[in-house]
Amino acid sequence: MMATNGSVGILNSAFVAVEYVDSFLPKNPLQQLFKNAWMSMLNNYSKFQIATWGSLIAHEFAYFLICLPGFVFQFIPYMQKYKIQQEKPETWEKQWRCFKIVMFNHFFIQFPLICGTYYFTEYFSIPYDWESMPRWFVILAQCLGCAVIEDTWHYFLHRLLHHKRLYKHIHKVHHEFVAPFGMQAEYAHPLETLILGAGFFIGIIVFCNHMILLWAWLICRLLETVDVHSGYDVPLNPLHLLPFYGGSRFHDFHHMNFIGNYSSTFTWWDKIFGTDSQYNSYVEKMKKQEHVVEKKTK
Repeated sequence: MMATNGSVGILNSAFVAVEYVDSFLPKNPLQQLFKNAWMSMLNNYSKFQIATWGSLIAHEFAYFLICLPGFVFQFIPYMQKYKIQQEKPETWEKQWRCFKIVMFNHFFIQFPLICGTYYFTEYFSIPYDWESMPRWFVILAQCLGCAVIEDTWHYFLHRLLHHKRLYKHIHKVHHEFVAPFGMQAEYAHPLETLILGAGFFIGIIVFCNHMILLWAWLICRLLETVDVHSGYDVPLNPLHLLPFYGGSRFHDFHHMNFIGNYSSTFTWWDKIFGTDSQYNSYVEKMKKQEHVVEKKTK
């Protein structure tokens, strides 16, 4: 009980500290615009329409918008130096096949789940109104909590899907592409979409206190999964500011090697269980090769 009270006290202190700092920050010029848009949505659409069609539109728009930069990179020669597996370029055939499977998963697997969003918010009395919307830093902290939960679920279930008795029946579909690209993030067997996708909803059940968190966490999760599947390691990527973030090189190795690096977002579970050992050896080998090349060119 004392430990719990201590944890609550620390969280409360952190909240007060962040709120104090936030009071000195300049006012967000987009806040009023966002408020007007949110109020217009509430005034013109029912909760069912917002939760169902709004969530579908948010998912489709965010997914393909986040995929767009990686798709464009393949046509820009300058960006090819940032491609991780340069010897395996994207092809129209692979991208078209990926698009068809992704759209099937979106509308025949994920959309039926999205249809339950309204009933979820009603059952847990989750508000939609502007007045009870959490502050930005609370939403950010909740998304981080969701990411930690999803990453834990993903590590253990993803590792299980690599078991020799299961792999060829389910997870093999996702590994059709040895060199991944952004849109391939949700290219998977329908069962995998359900099994690994369940981790997304656990954090929502734990943290959700407003409709905005469903969409905020959705966008955060899509940003992460498209980034690690992008096939490009672009400098100045703001996601690398996140402590223990794996990134595209970490996950790209999983597709290239098939073994290890099972986490979705962070690296700690792989470090704890040693499932990043082959990746670490590979990184050291690449560094030595680069060092030899540098010495020869001098």
